[in-house]
Amino acid sequence: MIKKYILIALPVLMLLGSCNSFNKLLKDGDPETKLAMAMEYYENEDYFRALQLFDNIMPYYRGQKELEKIYYYYAWSYFHQGQYLMAAYHFRTLAKTFPNSKYTEECYFQAAYCKYAVSPDPSLDQSNTQEAINELQLFINKYPNSELVGQCNDLIDELRKKMEDKAFDIAKLYFYIEEYQAAIVAMNNVLEDFPGTEYKEEILYVIVKANYYYAVGSVFDKQPERFENTLSACKNFTRSFPESDYSKDVSNFERKAQAELEKIN
Repeated sequence: MIKKYILIALPVLMLLGSCNSFNKLLKDGDPETKLAMAMEYYENEDYFRALQLFDNIMPYYRGQKELEKIYYYYAWSYFHQGQYLMAAYHFRTLAKTFPNSKYTEECYFQAAYCKYAVSPDPSLDQSNTQEAINELQLFINKYPNSELVGQCNDLIDELRKKMEDKAFDIAKLYFYIEEYQAAIVAMNNVLEDFPGTEYKEEILYVIVKANYYYAVGSVFDKQPERFENTLSACKNFTRSFPESDYSKDVSNFERKAQAELEKIN
């Protein structure tokens, strides 16, 4: 039983000793020792302790050549802990503070990548996604010959796909809640903003349906114009996707819209 408690207590005592040593170093250690230990913690992936030591010694090294390296690993320590917004801020600050540094290009890229890392699922607000696209594009503009340009373009494509999914989901939502005019506008906006969208067939089909239901629910004076819009939407769909699985439905909407126009006339 005693041996069991010793085995349990030993790691705890070692941890307490380690904590006490670190706290003593943080409080009383000289800057050179703190820097050496910060790099050791960093290499051992103990980014939490490394960050505390880097933060502690930066005022001492202000104006000295070592500060550039310290700040570089300081920013990376935030990154490795998943604190991407803080990392982005410090990567960008380092790049601006040391514009001729060997780290500058990498830091501008990492600042943009951190914004990519916090981009949420398409179901959520996409403000961070748009910011990430802007930052990556700024990097490409600043370093058009960088080896990182290809990765930037891949990340932008991925982020734009999120924006596309979000816009399409909103447009579908308008249709489902029977806001047909808003659905038509939103669907056309998706086509305009994302001309190569994979959803084009479904979008054109929804536009047909939305135009028809919008016309049916309109006051009499507005119906002729809106049934004409339905016929135009049907023709546009058929031109774009003559062999579509939706073709039969589209033909039915076209016949019904034509019949309504003949009744009105």
